Amino acid sequence: MNINKLRQDFPFFQKTLNRKPIIYFDNACQSLRPQSVIDAVVNYYQDYPACGGRSMHRLAAKVTQKCDEARSIIARFVGAKRKEEIIFTRNTTEGINLVAHSLGLQKGDIVVTSDKEHNSNLIPWQILAKKIGIIHKIIPSREENIFGLEGFKKVMNEEVKLVSLGFTSNLDGVTIPASEIIKIAHQFGVLVLLDVAQTAPHHKIDVTALDVDFLAFSGHKMLGPSGTGVLYGKYHLLEKLEPFLVGGDTVVSSTYDSHKLLPPPEKFEAGLQDYAGIIGLGEAVRYLEKVGFENITEQEHTLNKFISNEIVNIPHLHIIGPEDPSKRGGIVSFYIEGVDSHQVALMLDESANIMVRSGQHCVHSWFASKKIAGSVRASLYFYNTQEEAEIFVNQLKKVIRVL
Repeated sequence: MNINKLRQDFPFFQKTLNRKPIIYFDNACQSLRPQSVIDAVVNYYQDYPACGGRSMHRLAAKVTQKCDEARSIIARFVGAKRKEEIIFTRNTTEGINLVAHSLGLQKGDIVVTSDKEHNSNLIPWQILAKKIGIIHKIIPSREENIFGLEGFKKVMNEEVKLVSLGFTSNLDGVTIPASEIIKIAHQFGVLVLLDVAQTAPHHKIDVTALDVDFLAFSGHKMLGPSGTGVLYGKYHLLEKLEPFLVGGDTVVSSTYDSHKLLPPPEKFEAGLQDYAGIIGLGEAVRYLEKVGFENITEQEHTLNKFISNEIVNIPHLHIIGPEDPSKRGGIVSFYIEGVDSHQVALMLDESANIMVRSGQHCVHSWFASKKIAGSVRASLYFYNTQEEAEIFVNQLKKVIRVL
């Protein structure tokens, strides 16, 4: 993989601040976009800015065609059996909420998550626990923040209705043994929802091989436009779900006192869609497939190993997650005893244009349970370079000396 050549596809890398390059290490929050994705979005607004699936004229027909192509591309990307199993959403959060509020959960139904879930996969279950009385069980992690598989096995039974887990953690980059988890859950007839927001940009996913029931991800973390996302669901399950957002484009017909819903996916895609975003997301998937996940993984592990080895012996610095960098994907999340993580992030930005995330990364519950105020998270992607990693390490050491 020629990284310097790939970087030419991203207009952002032509930018500078105070005549110095910008080092973007906040990819777990949002990735950069290649020119081809930007062009796909702009072309929609410039060349065929119409409503898809509604009007009959040629511009509308082109929008419908382009969005249908994007749906097919994404279905292939995740290994879905049919394109109708792909529902377009605004993000992972909406996908999880769609399942939470459409599954028909009732008082006493059990939903199982882990102790490292993003707020998007925590708060919906807390609200349903208060609102209708579901039971929310949380599986504690093992040493090094690894998924507690034995603890998971102990809570599984026929009374559990749903297991909802983050496939890869945005906290520390650790990936759970999803295939084994799904097999165990299905032995008890339990449905499984995976949050793959941090997985889809970095690893090949095959929903058919996994046999997962539902899966949600966001476009903005995988080179796609902001405000785009996908919920995959097995078709026979989607047919049974009642949509929690309804209106235009979700029905075949309506009278003053009745209506007939369209089949999936249309019945879940209420109102005017983000056509430009959907088309741009299809182009982002094309680009990712061209880069190749083997190349992505290799580059992320190389940079993570270098950074981790350089900072692990800094006094009072603690890396969150496994000691082995290869088990943390492209994420290096750490905290320094007695030091405010936001202060470190601001100083990296102001001194060397290094962009990292600081705070609790929407995993407030985990930090609260550990009594850790927050962490600095450097999240890497295939377009990041060894030179950038070296600058980050050297600048971090300077910042720590000042603090």
